[in-house]
Amino acid sequence: MSKLKLSDMLAQAFQAEGCEVLFTLMGDANMYWSEAMSRLPGMQVIHARHEHCAVAMADGYARATGKVGVASTTCGPGFTQIMTALSIAARAYVPLVVFAGDSPMTAPYYIQQIDMAPLAQGTGAHYIPIRSMDRALDNVREAFHIAQLESRPVVLSVPMDLQKQPFPFTPDYIPSADVLPTRQRPMPDPALVERLVGMIAEAQKPILIGGRGAKLSGAKAAMEALAEQSGALLATSLQGKGLFDGNPYALDIAGAYSSDYARELFAESDLVIGVGVGLGAYTTESGYLYPGAQTVQIDIHPRGLWQGLRTADLHILADAKSGVEAVTAALQARGVKKEGYRTAAVAKGIAEDVPDRKEFAIAPGTVDPRKAMVELDAAVPKDWDVVIGGGHYFGIAMTHLRGRAAEKYHVVSDFGAIGNGLPAAIGVAAARGDGKVLLIEGDGSLLMHIQELETIRRQGIRLLMAIINDGGYGAEIHKFRAGGLSPETVIHGRGDLAGVANGFGVRGTTVNQLGRMPGLFAEHQAANTAGLWDVHTDDTVVSRPYRRIHYGEA
Repeated sequence: MSKLKLSDMLAQAFQAEGCEVLFTLMGDANMYWSEAMSRLPGMQVIHARHEHCAVAMADGYARATGKVGVASTTCGPGFTQIMTALSIAARAYVPLVVFAGDSPMTAPYYIQQIDMAPLAQGTGAHYIPIRSMDRALDNVREAFHIAQLESRPVVLSVPMDLQKQPFPFTPDYIPSADVLPTRQRPMPDPALVERLVGMIAEAQKPILIGGRGAKLSGAKAAMEALAEQSGALLATSLQGKGLFDGNPYALDIAGAYSSDYARELFAESDLVIGVGVGLGAYTTESGYLYPGAQTVQIDIHPRGLWQGLRTADLHILADAKSGVEAVTAALQARGVKKEGYRTAAVAKGIAEDVPDRKEFAIAPGTVDPRKAMVELDAAVPKDWDVVIGGGHYFGIAMTHLRGRAAEKYHVVSDFGAIGNGLPAAIGVAAARGDGKVLLIEGDGSLLMHIQELETIRRQGIRLLMAIINDGGYGAEIHKFRAGGLSPETVIHGRGDLAGVANGFGVRGTTVNQLGRMPGLFAEHQAANTAGLWDVHTDDTVVSRPYRRIHYGEA
């Protein structure tokens, strides 16, 4: 018989699954397992200050590495705190395993007892309860198997009294990697490929849109080749941003974040092909972005209806890269080569395009957030990972950042929740380990989980945080103004976020004039630690997407 307790054996099983970093906040029901994890060779344990943040950190880690992120919470109120983080991970198809300590099975009464299953399942996560010693290791393997195979979060519930029991068997664990099916690239139906070739042959102004699936499939070169063959322009969904950066015929993001010139080109398009993208409400502006175009979706999970919309006229079930390569080969075999949108005039228009031309009067002591974003983008090297939270500034960041590879963007807006950028950035920074991580976040979002600045200092996390500080909840400020209401109830003042950061032991600097960022970045690099820039922005500057959506500006 082994002298290990179940908590020890479960820790070893997690390590056998490839877990190298654990994000946790300890309580009665998970502290012994977390401590056992910390004793394993090579294991890094990051202790968060809020359970939501522990899971959001694991989410960021998984997005940055492609591995299964691992987080842990205690039972009851520790577990209920993570509902938002689980929902975000589920909607973003992020593989996570959450070790959720559960209340003791043998106690007649326990104040923190709650039924975890419906809560976890309500977020879209899978739920696996460990309730016997015999099945415990099988349950761990199943959790990692589902997380990887289905790309979703899994909650593994483990009663605290069971964890303390001696493990009665010889330690012997078979990891999920031994049973996972080999990754495959579904090939398209040749008959549907021929239908699409016919549509391309007739089209005069086609556009390809690449999404998260195209990024994960490595379809960039294949899509560029198809665009060249078919005369198409290139664009991305929000989650595919950067996929075609630098291509002279790339329009950046399609939909709500498109530039005015890109919207003109989309409006004239007669064929739109979505590759590894959902073609939902934001990407298509609820179908109004390209009203005269036929639409095609190439995806491993094509949907006829998505977010209440008809997605396409033709659906092709295929891996993004394989599907696009098959279409290009068929075009070449038939001798179809189109000029389409690929003219010198269009290339010139794209090269001269800017996200937003409108001028605003800027109050003293503040900066135009659009110009600040351009300066920030120029100051921070293009090989850095960029984590972007949610809020009004988000539309400015996503439309003004340029020249970065798609895998360098980590956008955590999948559930429409703010407050997730900071913990996600900590997860990405833990994954990278080189300090080359930039967080762009809003002041209201930062204040939701500002306690994690202490985690950054204590754990020695290196990253740079640029806080776009308009002194309130910017989205609500502009929506109130657009509706003729006073925004006073959502304006809380800028405060001294740099001072707060310094109080936590993180280097804080106030930025209230343009031109300082290059010098500040050199200082940040020399300090080799975490830094926070409190960028004071004028709250009257409305992003181009907000002016279009909320103010009715054409």
